[in-house]
Amino acid sequence: MSDFPFGLMASAFALGFFIAMPVGPISLLILRRTVTGGLAVGAATGFGAAIADSIYAALAAFGLSAVTAVLVDQAHWLGIIGGLVLVWLGIGGLRAAGRRGDDLPTAAGGGAMVKVGSVIPAFASAVGLTLTNPLTVISFAGAFAGIGLAAAAGPVAATATVIGLGLGSLTWQLAIVAAAGGARHWLRLAVLVWIDRLSGIVLVIFGASALWHGLGL
Repeated sequence: MSDFPFGLMASAFALGFFIAMPVGPISLLILRRTVTGGLAVGAATGFGAAIADSIYAALAAFGLSAVTAVLVDQAHWLGIIGGLVLVWLGIGGLRAAGRRGDDLPTAAGGGAMVKVGSVIPAFASAVGLTLTNPLTVISFAGAFAGIGLAAAAGPVAATATVIGLGLGSLTWQLAIVAAAGGARHWLRLAVLVWIDRLSGIVLVIFGASALWHGLGL
């Protein structure tokens, strides 16, 4: 156990945290789902995003450069797919804003209970959306140059890096969940409606931008 590269894992943790930190469609989706759907749905979305980050980390850490190169080459197709999903989610947020008055009472804290079944779709959609995010592909294609990891470092170093990076990403995602979960109990209906509207609009913009770049327009 003394040979385990904890220093490398700590560096990977910091890298994963800062790669996940920029506010983008995934962070916005976690925020909205936590506020409007509850802690379980928000945490499931965060775990899904962290799992997807860990998958890309594993591809880079274990030297699967051929797979990574293919993903980078196909970034435009991934952008199209991810863009369509973001637009769909954004439209869903706008539609939810219109239904909010019928679904919830005057305060978020007394809202309807989250269905257990909604946790699995939240997790799966977050994995798929993060995997199809071209920014994620490009970030992880060159991420490990920053911490000096090479495939020749061996499987232990690669494993430590993947674990550290995954935990770093998960820490940031759960920080969003914790902040949004603490706020949702005192948010009134009007605020929830505006969260749905604003997040819907921003997700549509992110999706349209991804489609624009993916189609090379």
